[in-house]
Amino acid sequence: MKTVELAKSKGLRGEIIPAPDKSISHRAVMFASMAEGRSVVKNFLRAEDPLSTVRAFRMLGIAVTENASGEVVIDGKGLRGFSEPSDVIDCGNSGTTIRLISGMLAGNDFFTVLTGDESLRQRPMARVMDPLKKMGALITARKGGQYPPLAICGGSLKPMDYKMPIASAQVKSCLILAGLYAEGTTVIVEPRKSRDHTERMLAAMGADIKVEGLAVHIRGNPRLNAIDLQVPGDFSSAAFFIAAALIVPNSEIIIRGVGINPGRTGLLQVLDGMGASVKVENRKEVSGEPIADLICSTAGNLKAVKIGPDQVPSLIDEFPIICILAGLAEGTTEIRGAEELRVKESDRIKAMAAELTKIGLTVREYPDGIDITGGSVFIGTDVESYGDHRIAMSLSIAGLVSRGNMKVNAASCVDISFPGFYDKLRALEV
Repeated sequence: MKTVELAKSKGLRGEIIPAPDKSISHRAVMFASMAEGRSVVKNFLRAEDPLSTVRAFRMLGIAVTENASGEVVIDGKGLRGFSEPSDVIDCGNSGTTIRLISGMLAGNDFFTVLTGDESLRQRPMARVMDPLKKMGALITARKGGQYPPLAICGGSLKPMDYKMPIASAQVKSCLILAGLYAEGTTVIVEPRKSRDHTERMLAAMGADIKVEGLAVHIRGNPRLNAIDLQVPGDFSSAAFFIAAALIVPNSEIIIRGVGINPGRTGLLQVLDGMGASVKVENRKEVSGEPIADLICSTAGNLKAVKIGPDQVPSLIDEFPIICILAGLAEGTTEIRGAEELRVKESDRIKAMAAELTKIGLTVREYPDGIDITGGSVFIGTDVESYGDHRIAMSLSIAGLVSRGNMKVNAASCVDISFPGFYDKLRALEV
């Protein structure tokens, strides 16, 4: 696990294309495997998490290959065309893989065991297991049904009306996939709106799916059609370069082809509240998803903001980098309603509180959030990634404006979502 050292930057200038969208890359492989016929995916993210999904579906009997143009080709076999795997499926570090695939496997008439790395085996699974059991799934897990490995005996599922206790795109998507295998209509109601990549992609493939406010209605046993799909740039990956351009003096970065799905871009509203503006140009739609170019340049003094529960679902991946921005803002930034962040790749609230304290900030941790008093100069020191790619990248951006070099330990976890991140960052240095 490598250590990356970052020094204070004199400026960042240039254009980048961010990493392809991780969430959409996962779903493209999954849903194309459930469709009938050949799908072609352009701009697929070849990072550890989506590759865990590729390996999982190959173990389920799906041919996932690469053509001469570097595009990913999936030969789908329909909803019930999967084969029982001969071994345990290793989902690596990918919560998206293990949670979404559970919904699909619950409706397939064979036995599967899902596991993952040490971090994934500590992530709660009752949030998907409990509603799946209500649909008739036979599913067990370690520690009384709390943690992976999961053992699933799939079969007939019944539809249900389910009110989700938390807003989670992963849980919602898991239940939507299970609903595809149920006779009748399943209704899933969120407490707050989460990202809707699953609903958009399944609708494009011919699923009978309707969204009415916070409710998603999915009718079972559709015929999903193969499609060709272009994956947009990942907004969550672009967020690190947006922040870098705003806080490093003498900077202007143009980020091309970024997905601006409304469920993903809460950071832009937060930045507006902080007094920083990002220009959004060349808006268009690609494969059912809105994309645009983002023009980001050095901002003036940032102001502290208050972020509440209604905003958190559209910021779930940007929390670590928002913490860095808050550390430079005047006043105390308050974040609440973010308890979901305690069960991501790390306990992101606890981890960021610890590392922000190391670099000289005053923070106060709460069960569902954090207060960060900004206006301090970051102190370059040894900081920890906790094996969490988003924490590693956020602390790296902090190193660009710190007094003294920032050494980010275990930074190779960045490859989970953004291979080549450090190369792109160095290429922008003036």
